[in-house]
Amino acid sequence: MKHALITGVTGQDGSYLAELLLEKGYKVYGIMRRKSRMDYGNVVHIKNRIQFIYADMTDMVSLVNAVEISQPDEVYNLAAQSFVGTSWEQPVATAQIDALGVTNMLEAIRIVKPKAHFYQAATSEMFGKVQEVPQTEQTPFYPRSPYGVAKLYGYWITKNYRESFDMFACSGILFNHESERRGREFVTRKITYAAACIRQGVQQYVELGNLDSKRDWGHARDYVHAMWMMLQNNHPEDYVIAANETRTVREFVQAAFKHVGIALTWEGEGIYEIGKDQSNGRILVKVNSEFFRPAEVDLLWGNPSKAETELGWKREIPFEELVRRMVKNDMELVKKEIAMGKFS
Repeated sequence: MKHALITGVTGQDGSYLAELLLEKGYKVYGIMRRKSRMDYGNVVHIKNRIQFIYADMTDMVSLVNAVEISQPDEVYNLAAQSFVGTSWEQPVATAQIDALGVTNMLEAIRIVKPKAHFYQAATSEMFGKVQEVPQTEQTPFYPRSPYGVAKLYGYWITKNYRESFDMFACSGILFNHESERRGREFVTRKITYAAACIRQGVQQYVELGNLDSKRDWGHARDYVHAMWMMLQNNHPEDYVIAANETRTVREFVQAAFKHVGIALTWEGEGIYEIGKDQSNGRILVKVNSEFFRPAEVDLLWGNPSKAETELGWKREIPFEELVRRMVKNDMELVKKEIAMGKFS
């Protein structure tokens, strides 16, 4: 039986990955930070099938202990301060977790289990101010946030350990991947939850930032398959994982509201743009400049051809189905919250 150690196991990606590995017969270990209140997050439904280890990405001693306990064949480093907006408010904490935390994990593996296969969760935010379209494994990086900068360090230190110590260490450069388990602070989930609330009469409108930003969106369930595939490879390689298409935030909003039965029409430009209910003219979407980033990333569009050719990976869940699933989940969630009196 293979052993796998997952950091960030309670998050969106960690939960889908844990499910996948359990289905494949792995013994799954998950790292959790010790808190005053136990929070299993997205793995509450499988918590009895995961062996949890208390550790922290900023504490290498605890990570050494985690590797000693789990004796992993595979390590998936998904833990991160992953909200881009917060990285400007907490740049040092972001660097400690997303950059130095990767070094701590690699060093723990090098000391205890150097033959383990290591996956680092890199990100399309490393491309930032894009130098070519679409982006590939060869595209130069130009991060535009403390998050992107920290993740770029994590990418390069992973490559450095691979080349310096002959470790099986690789990075997946994952473009935006969402799901019903995405946190509400992320714009996609903010949109689908707001659409569900508006449709059920408990919210008047939603305020968003740059509606013209373009992103390459896929479903997280597809993307964790790519993570696993990368560690089954004969040799470590870095891969772009993406849908190979790009859409504006406005298009995501349009799709989400369509799935709750509301057709939107748009008026104005920039911060004065509004989205109205086509049937009655009610304003449902507004732009708020407070949600703009200090340095915007205007366009992300990944080319996954290397992963498709070498790993045999392909996206299974198309964009419209992704949005439909998220909206359906939030419609049911809001209905339950109304019944519980949350909005009264």
